[in-house]
Amino acid sequence: MFNIIDRYMSRLEKEDVQNFAIKNNVSLNEEELNFTYDFVKKNWRIILSNPNAFQLEKYRNQFTEENYVKINSLIKEYIKKYQAFL
Repeated sequence: MFNIIDRYMSRLEKEDVQNFAIKNNVSLNEEELNFTYDFVKKNWRIILSNPNAFQLEKYRNQFTEENYVKINSLIKEYIKKYQAFL
């Protein structure tokens, strides 16, 4: 599974992050988009290796309050949905 994700992540672009956010009713401003893209590209392996240890709270100041709440909810939803595959 990590090989598939690795190939996907190597081709991930900011537009992909923005499209995923929009699809999930999250309107990222330019700073939030840049932070999210850079963070995901650099840290996806660590996060997927132990998703329950990931603490979005540490990065709360990188997002508006509305986006933080939505993103936190999305993370929980996706961990629950896909944890068995990791």
